[in-house]
Amino acid sequence: MLNFSKFFDSCTGVWKTERIYHSLQEAEIERSYTEFRVELITPAQKQEILQQSVLSNFGTDTAKLMEQQDAFPGFAIAFDTQSEKGETVSMSLQALFVPDTHIPKQANIEVPPPPLTAQVNRETELIQGFYLRNEGYSEAGAIAGRFSYQAVRQTLEMTTYYRRSVAVDQMRLIAPDVRLRTIVTYERPQPGEIPSTIDLIGFGVERRQSV
Repeated sequence: MLNFSKFFDSCTGVWKTERIYHSLQEAEIERSYTEFRVELITPAQKQEILQQSVLSNFGTDTAKLMEQQDAFPGFAIAFDTQSEKGETVSMSLQALFVPDTHIPKQANIEVPPPPLTAQVNRETELIQGFYLRNEGYSEAGAIAGRFSYQAVRQTLEMTTYYRRSVAVDQMRLIAPDVRLRTIVTYERPQPGEIPSTIDLIGFGVERRQSV
């Protein structure tokens, strides 16, 4: 069983995956092939993300968070994806994970309700917090979402709220060199409503490559 920081250590390296995407609205199926290059995020990258973060808009002391940054793990990711239609996408980004235990109780941060599939029992042994990225996948600019980590299942789940959609991305490490990956994208509902209309489902097996 990997603790929170060890999970991130175990996800570094070069990973290759073949994914299958089911577009429920269009009734289409498509495959893609991706190579990920993953490194641990650097202190300088952490500071940049915290400075860009929306957390500072809700009474959170960004300077204090920077002092605690050693407790916030994260990734620096670069990837190249090619679809079976021949379309290619290349991107790099950094992602930082800030547990709720480091967010002041007086901070008034409103988070939209997650889809039912992303709701977790708070009584279980898990870590929850804010998931901060310097770039979004489907929208440009800094993105903030929510995450949960279950050590007993070695599973990291990230819920990202875009303007038009809500994405639930799950990464489960089932062996030192094998991860299961799923993503479910919902249409973003009206404020206060739970996302329920599924637009896209993707899943795949990711294998770490030998150095």
